[in-house]
Amino acid sequence: MRRTRKDTGENMYKGLDKTVALVGMMGAGKTAVGKAIAQILEVPFLDSDTEIERAADRTIAEIFERDGEAFFRSKETQVITRLLEDERCILSTGGGAFMSAENRETIAAQGVAVWLKADLDILWQRVRHKNTRPLLQTDNPFETLKSLAELRDPIYAMAGIVVDAEPSLSIEQMAQKVVDALVAHGGIVKDSK
Repeated sequence: MRRTRKDTGENMYKGLDKTVALVGMMGAGKTAVGKAIAQILEVPFLDSDTEIERAADRTIAEIFERDGEAFFRSKETQVITRLLEDERCILSTGGGAFMSAENRETIAAQGVAVWLKADLDILWQRVRHKNTRPLLQTDNPFETLKSLAELRDPIYAMAGIVVDAEPSLSIEQMAQKVVDALVAHGGIVKDSK
């Protein structure tokens, strides 16, 4: 539930004391929910994958195909580090970004990681018809997704805040659930009183 002042209906929380880095699997909602969180808190929304594509003048799939995953991960770390230093924002990270110990340390030092935790069925429903996921270009993309989730979930669990995705919630409701978790955590969201 959005916290508002009773007399004006104005949102009580605006701005961030720390950057919020959304982490989690592809299809968890980091971009859609992240944009809605940014709107609620009136802060910028940035997407590390979009910034990588802009810097490289190529899509993520093209970078993977031409230069390989190791090259991509190196550029991803550079971009995430730069974005965390530039301004307080909601930052959507790629699904593999949090696997890097360097990225986890940088995020913890400059902000807070929020794991959007979604079960495998939700993830599969959201990604199965997309051809923009280089890691799923396999003979059995469902099994690949399942293996990635099994490998990554214990690392995502290291995030400072964990918010469970609920398929019954709209994007806006899920965003508010994250904002409520940030407020409950303390020291992240500014109170606009």
